[in-house]
Amino acid sequence: MQTLTCYACGTSVSPPADPTSPAELPAPRCSCGEPRWFEPDADALDATTWPTDLDDRMWAFPELLPVSRPPDGFATAPGGTPLVRTPALDEYAGARVTVKDEGRNPTGSFKDRGSVVGVALAAAAGADAVGTVSHGNMAMSTAAAATAAGLDCVVCVPADISEERLRNISRFGPRILRIEGDYGQLYHEALAVGRERGVPFINSDTPGRVAGQKTTALETLAEFRLRNDGEIPDAVVCPVSSGGHASGAYKGLQELADAGLLAPDEMPRLFLVQAAACAPIARADERGLDAVERVEKGDTVAYSIANPDPPSGTRALWGARETGGGALAVDDEAILDAKRRLAADAGLTVEASSATALAGVRRLTDHDTLGADDDVVCIATGSGFKEFLGDAAAATTDLVALDDLASAL
Repeated sequence: MQTLTCYACGTSVSPPADPTSPAELPAPRCSCGEPRWFEPDADALDATTWPTDLDDRMWAFPELLPVSRPPDGFATAPGGTPLVRTPALDEYAGARVTVKDEGRNPTGSFKDRGSVVGVALAAAAGADAVGTVSHGNMAMSTAAAATAAGLDCVVCVPADISEERLRNISRFGPRILRIEGDYGQLYHEALAVGRERGVPFINSDTPGRVAGQKTTALETLAEFRLRNDGEIPDAVVCPVSSGGHASGAYKGLQELADAGLLAPDEMPRLFLVQAAACAPIARADERGLDAVERVEKGDTVAYSIANPDPPSGTRALWGARETGGGALAVDDEAILDAKRRLAADAGLTVEASSATALAGVRRLTDHDTLGADDDVVCIATGSGFKEFLGDAAAATTDLVALDDLASAL
């Protein structure tokens, strides 16, 4: 198994080769407070090559994943999402635009990539159940991956979650705990209590989830290269919330470079986009800060990425800067306009949070950070059709105070 490394202080820990219980797995966060991620060894990097096709979907770079092979069933389904060249959007965006449509994953978002890796690692460690803290895409994805793997699943959501969201999550049959208390604190409390109770929580930036989600960037570059005579895009632009997916995007790009598959001058610039009403990462970048600080959360149409205190925000910003990119914010008017143009001009229906990527490209070209000749990939992280899902399956739903989370688990 790969080592778990902290990007900030450089310390590494090695998970046991054959864990017999989830309690034997290292904590997902370093003692310095920053998140860990999986680090492939030199042999794995030496064995990594560009795939000649993408028939293996998200498993096309097996040496770079902490799971040796995809488990049967649901785990073979994520990835292989369309990479759509959209010339009709070029004039609007001010660059040559290609869209990676992650809404075509099984539950409609990129979260499926991380869920299958996280669930596989938990199952290999002998877990009977997994959990997550989410009131949207990640909740649905984790529950789907868990039930397909034969594991129970508990999903912690805010007490005031909408009935529509509960229906969407419930279709996969998890136990849902509506938590009264600080939702930001719940992220950390669930990780700690889950370890005590033998229920690994696959939260937004846990190492297994980030390892699976980095395949978005790996797959994007592999397919772009296959289509364009070995060329690499100039920039990758994606929405950012917790910073887990963005961290994975950077990690995937850096591992391709470490494997010798990307020359230094080929590294795409990574840009992270937030909604202006809740933009702690963009605010930190604008101010030249090294660490992302909590902000007050405002209302925005991009509610899926409105995270005022992103647990991997600092790591995500660091990674984007390492590529020569950064973070920026766009307002709701720009987001909704980009969402309409994606549908009307490119035939792509994405959630508002996904449309921030195209809105971000437009702002970057307005400021001459990117130009008309640049090839830019927008990561559309989720489908816009989820509000139209049908009736949900029955699920157990309980209202729980945050202080009672341990007994509930």
